[in-house]
Amino acid sequence: MADIDPLGSVIVRGRMNETQTQTGAAKGDLGALMARLGYNFNDFSLLGRALTHTSVDGASGPDASYERLEFLGDRVLGLVIAEMLLETFPNAAEGELAPRFNALVRRETVAKVAKNLDVGPYLRLGIGEHQTGGREKAAILADVGESIIAAIYLDGGLPAAAAFIRNEWSSEIKLKSAPPLDAKTALQEWSQSKALGLPEYRETSRMGPDHAPRFTIEVRVGGLEPVQGIGKAKREAEQLAAQAFLEREGVNPDD
Repeated sequence: MADIDPLGSVIVRGRMNETQTQTGAAKGDLGALMARLGYNFNDFSLLGRALTHTSVDGASGPDASYERLEFLGDRVLGLVIAEMLLETFPNAAEGELAPRFNALVRRETVAKVAKNLDVGPYLRLGIGEHQTGGREKAAILADVGESIIAAIYLDGGLPAAAAFIRNEWSSEIKLKSAPPLDAKTALQEWSQSKALGLPEYRETSRMGPDHAPRFTIEVRVGGLEPVQGIGKAKREAEQLAAQAFLEREGVNPDD
């Protein structure tokens, strides 16, 4: 089965071969990306793994794709963002910090950062994902964004990962001086203002391994078409479903 390498050409093997990961060829191929990341890897295989989707032929092992890196990167991101928020808003109460934190670590924000870094062309995708626009899919970009954080952490330690996160997320923190309104709260306020009753949330599926589950939550409001959200936890999936519902209806919760 053919796959697509980080530069968009077809390769036969699912994993990057040993010669490619250990020589200057890999460094040359990924040099532009490392420049945008602001970090030069000592172990190029870590960056290669962070860019490898599970759809690549042969990437089903625990360390053959970005799946486990994504799990770690999510936690490193949360730690650094929490620290940044405490520094940026020294007088804010926990109730003000929590919605800011959720907005900064949510998958849409991570995907936005990954897209701004132009990570898409470097992804290693199975031919099916490549043909269906995987390089532009927000879910994949969010996963890869977290995986790159983990790869930097494993290669250079917490200071290197924290420097990357601080550089890429500082503008996101400054975007709004006021904490964003919780999506579920915003949806409830909107639905009640329209006399549609309270939103109803229902889990429709749970997929993935125990260490990295994916919950799908459906939200219904009155007789309107339901919307789904997918997250690593039920609460996150509910928030994403509420956010997607608001976006579909053209409602800005911060207005």
